[in-house]
Amino acid sequence: MMLQSENCILRAVDPEDMEFIYKLENNPDLWEVGNTLAPFSKYTIREYLENAHRDIYEVKQLRLAICNKKEEIIGVVDLYDFNPYHKRAGVGIVISQDADRKKGYASQGLQLMIDYAFNHLRLHQLYAGISEDNVASRKLFEKLRFRESGIKKDWIATQKSYKNEITYQLINE
Repeated sequence: MMLQSENCILRAVDPEDMEFIYKLENNPDLWEVGNTLAPFSKYTIREYLENAHRDIYEVKQLRLAICNKKEEIIGVVDLYDFNPYHKRAGVGIVISQDADRKKGYASQGLQLMIDYAFNHLRLHQLYAGISEDNVASRKLFEKLRFRESGIKKDWIATQKSYKNEITYQLINE
């Protein structure tokens, strides 16, 4: 599967993406966002990639690679907590390097995933949990019509304290 916009391509993750995914998942700066507590081994990442082709209805999640026009992977966008009965899923996105941020990849990649979720999977809604201090992500989701629907107080433990998490929803009307 490959979805495309003006500057962005979404495609299935491949075993060839192992180094990128390994570095992404083992970046401590992202652990807070992904609820990660310890590094992943290459073996674990390899196992994940070998099974990434499994159906979203079976594994309840989907990860797609975000690529630039040169087809180089620069990030990922995920559907998680997929619930076909209630027709909803969580959505998350990350662009790995600062040099690739603020170039429209995140908004185009997220919009492609939204279109896929609503038109292909026929979901009724998507949601995202975003740390209150993650202003860039909040602006991205708000730009794409996600609306704040609640705040989880002291939801994310940090090294020094706790952070609030804002829940955003996009309902397909």
